Amino acid sequence: MRIALVDSGIGMLSTAAALFAARPDAELFLSMDPDHMPWGARTPGEIIERALAGAEAAVRAAGGDVDAVVVPCNTASVHGLAELRTRFEPEVPVVGTVPAIKPAAASGTPIAVWSTAATTRSEYQRRLVETFARGVDVTPVACVGLAEAVESADPGRIADAAAYAAERTPGRVRGIVLGCTHYDLVAEAITQALRQRPDASGEVELFTAAGAVAAQALRRIGGSGGVAGEGGGRVRVLAGGRPARLPAAALAYPAGRALAAGERSAAR
Repeated sequence: MRIALVDSGIGMLSTAAALFAARPDAELFLSMDPDHMPWGARTPGEIIERALAGAEAAVRAAGGDVDAVVVPCNTASVHGLAELRTRFEPEVPVVGTVPAIKPAAASGTPIAVWSTAATTRSEYQRRLVETFARGVDVTPVACVGLAEAVESADPGRIADAAAYAAERTPGRVRGIVLGCTHYDLVAEAITQALRQRPDASGEVELFTAAGAVAAQALRRIGGSGGVAGEGGGRVRVLAGGRPARLPAAALAYPAGRALAAGERSAAR
């Protein structure tokens, strides 16, 4: 089983790790774009161009044969999913990332959606809120600098960026949708920042899409590829289409360390 994952940077790690845990026999191609990140600051046209380039590079690295293209990036899914599906489907399923607004809103209590500035102001996110959180108190929070802080793996920068977003999150909020896959990697720092709000009135549950995206990708693939539980899978990394290694920052996070074992297997 060969799966291509496309993102600007290490935000893909949580979804990739979920896929590798579910299918340790899989060969994952992690296509990153460090020369042009972050994508959230770019125009929709640029994001589409970069996402297509990343997917095509991963497919080439796999010898032109992949079972799925996964886009574990909310920004790329917002702007580029239609073009990616036009390019690869129906031969290869393309699976995007949708913020977990529906499960977060299910209880009817106030929630906030943490995402990049580009996703926060997108029509896409507004429609998701209208569709899945109608009648629910929803606060959109643009998390300035948080994705970049995660890429740096600098605890101080992460704490500052999380605190900035937490200050803009009302104390009544009971659920936070992590609307950028980078944020999954620093859930503990986010929880700590939320607890330190002066108006905090209780614990806040975090909602991520990584597990659901991985499960959907495997459903779309069906029974093709190896046998679950076989092991022997491999992780290959591309940076701007070039063979690379997992960034040093990736190893600061459990998901990155889990994938490093597969990368070592690919190097042998």
